[in-house]
Amino acid sequence: MDIRKIISLLKKWFWLPILGALIAGSFGYYQSSRETPMFQASTRFVILRAATTGYDYYAYIDYQQLMSTYTQLLSTDALLAQVSEEVGFPVHAGQARAEQIAETQFVRLTVTHEDPVKAASIANALVNVLIEQNQQLQSVRYATTEENLQERIEQAQQQMELIQNQINDISTATIQSSLEEVISQIDELQNKINDLENKIAEIDPLYATDEEKALLVEYQDSLEQLQPILALYQEIYTNLVVLGQPAESPINESTQMSQLQFTLDLYQDIYISSLASLESLRLSRAQSTPNVVLTEPATIPNKPISPKPLRTAALGSAAGLLITAIIAFAIEYLDDTIKTPEEIENLVGLPVIGFLTDFKSNGFSKNNLNGSHSLFISTQPRSPVSEAVRSLKTNLEFSAVDQPLSTILVTSANPSEGKSTIAVNYALAVSQSGKKTLLLDADMRRPSIHKFFDIPNRMGLSEVLRSNLNLEQVTRGFESSYDFSVITSGYLPPDPSKLLASKKMSHTIEELKTIYDVIVIDCAPLVVSDPHVLAAIVDGLIYIVQPEKTRSQHLVANMQQLKQINANVLGVVFNKIQRSHKSYYGGYYYSYYPPKENTDYYN
Repeated sequence: MDIRKIISLLKKWFWLPILGALIAGSFGYYQSSRETPMFQASTRFVILRAATTGYDYYAYIDYQQLMSTYTQLLSTDALLAQVSEEVGFPVHAGQARAEQIAETQFVRLTVTHEDPVKAASIANALVNVLIEQNQQLQSVRYATTEENLQERIEQAQQQMELIQNQINDISTATIQSSLEEVISQIDELQNKINDLENKIAEIDPLYATDEEKALLVEYQDSLEQLQPILALYQEIYTNLVVLGQPAESPINESTQMSQLQFTLDLYQDIYISSLASLESLRLSRAQSTPNVVLTEPATIPNKPISPKPLRTAALGSAAGLLITAIIAFAIEYLDDTIKTPEEIENLVGLPVIGFLTDFKSNGFSKNNLNGSHSLFISTQPRSPVSEAVRSLKTNLEFSAVDQPLSTILVTSANPSEGKSTIAVNYALAVSQSGKKTLLLDADMRRPSIHKFFDIPNRMGLSEVLRSNLNLEQVTRGFESSYDFSVITSGYLPPDPSKLLASKKMSHTIEELKTIYDVIVIDCAPLVVSDPHVLAAIVDGLIYIVQPEKTRSQHLVANMQQLKQINANVLGVVFNKIQRSHKSYYGGYYYSYYPPKENTDYYN
């Protein structure tokens, strides 16, 4: 596609993208201006790493997963329900959006609401509830171990009081009671240790998930705390067994006192060890818990973020411009109508021998195209149309210098492409050059020649071919100053093609050639077989094309059919060219103003 064609397409379709942009922009502005204003409040909080977390690659991956977990936690139903209860109105998941700020530990929480005050309230409440739930979630992990240690501290306190009472009042019954309590504690501790060891063995550190790794650490901490306490209870058991055995001699009171005191010391060790384990557990929980800290509370926004009518209108205009431009391109791409003479040359190799403008573009109204006012050669000899017809006559004469044309057939691909008007004015132009000319209407389907001259169509070619009428009876003269005659089509036969293909038609043409110098024949379009019959018996054929209406596939098909019957196609005439297409004429136009009276063209 050359630059001239691109410029031509832009001139032709520039209005459509502009119209599309205006419509889409106006619609976007109207719709946007009707939307409810929405406000946006933002807050920032930081998620600090746990103190025990390392800084290797795997720790970085775990931390990124932790950030994603906390951002997703902000949209859970439970948290939103708690926030709704705190602020006093419903909060929905779609109103809040959390995202990590680049590669930092900061998270930006954005809340959109039609009320600016509520937007800020929701943002701050979400972070506060997240901080509370963070503490609760981490507390649950260590709750069971903490309860066990607290229970053991209380039991150690009870045993210490019991041993102290035994020291004050030594008796075998109290020793036996303590022994039973120690045995119960040993069994309980041993069961818990066995259970922890089994759970630890079930977890493979290489393939464990983040949650399983956290449980593994918790199980190992609990195991390390229970093993020394079990050893202390076993030692207490040994002392109580020795203390409770009968001696061969009366019990030595000082020995029993010493054993009880030692047992009391062991219980004190258990108490102190349990307290230390409890504190260590709490410290471990504090160190392994990520800390959520609000760094920038949300403030009440002053301006809405939407709607933005101007921006929406601009985007709508851009979309409308693009869509309509694509539509225009698609129309041009799918449009296979003929537009330029170059296409004729490329498709069928025929020259364009004439260019006739659309009379409407020269000031002639379609409603005024009647009768003799379509005879431009006679009524407006200096009009651009008359000059174009004379140019067509000259081109045909030069193309047939060696073999003058006596019979010329005028046809087109489709109806309403102006073939009859060209045939009439061309015949008049030939007669003005001094040649005896006949205009023959062989269109026996929709004849129109009689309308141009306002004469009856009761007798014509059909009667010559079907009855005994001779040519003189159907021939009518016109314009006494010119040697010009007309034969109309006459009565419409039921089978025009058969009548035109008859031997009598060939004999009639031969007889007319002896009378007239040039015979111009107007026939039906090539959508029927009539022109094919006549093309085989005439000297040449003029093919009428209407730019942007005649389809290229029709042109190619018609030329192939005419080639098969050895028809002599003289050339193509571009008809009904719009005034804006001056490129067809090479800028050739007269300054001409048509008369006010009615003028006929559309036949």
